Amino acid sequence: MESARPIALVTGAARRIGADIARHLHAAGYDIALHYRNAAADAQALATELETARAGSTLLLQADLAEFDRLPELVAQTVGRFGRLDALVNNASSFMPTPLGTATPAHWDALFASNARAPFFLAQAAAPHLKATRGAIVNLVDIYAQRPLRDHAVYCMAKAALAMATQSLALELAPQVRVNAVAPGAILWPENDTSDDRKQEVLLARTPLARTGTAREIAEAVRWLLQDATYTTGQILRVDGGRLLEG
Repeated sequence: MESARPIALVTGAARRIGADIARHLHAAGYDIALHYRNAAADAQALATELETARAGSTLLLQADLAEFDRLPELVAQTVGRFGRLDALVNNASSFMPTPLGTATPAHWDALFASNARAPFFLAQAAAPHLKATRGAIVNLVDIYAQRPLRDHAVYCMAKAALAMATQSLALELAPQVRVNAVAPGAILWPENDTSDDRKQEVLLARTPLARTGTAREIAEAVRWLLQDATYTTGQILRVDGGRLLEG
């Protein structure tokens, strides 16, 4: 039977910002399809947490988004379980440095697969279902889609592709489906970040609000774009503490 509650598919939902997005949307009334790749224990713990709050409200979906055939399957499994789809949140992302002279096709494929190709083809698969519910898509881009980050050219290019996909999909899917993006600034440091505290202090010194943001602030931006921004499409909302204003 079709769920009476709205349904959101969130990629990369097991940990970090993705988990906060899932929690925040769940609290706002969504049932959630939780996609994860490797973090099975974290995904199960999150599902248990959300199920404790509201039984029957989650679906766990494991997939490597680089495997093209899994993309429409994620949408099909979500609709098969809940009977509808109201929101797609393309949060899953890979991040690695690719200094010029060291970048390889493998780097290119990995960064574009998660940051650009998978979001586009998930949106394509989800489109008919989102049209039926007049739903919405939110992509997680990056402030570095607009301004390059040294030694990360391929990542920046992939996120720039996702920014353009956001605008293109907004045009293609209107008027039934709205498509927007959130561009975080300094929220969580990368887990493999080996920079010292001084480097982080320099970054924050160039952020007008003089602090890191929180995952909950990103999650609320996503929720607002999905639920409340009813006359907004094709936009990229920077949640960066003013970081790009400093150059």
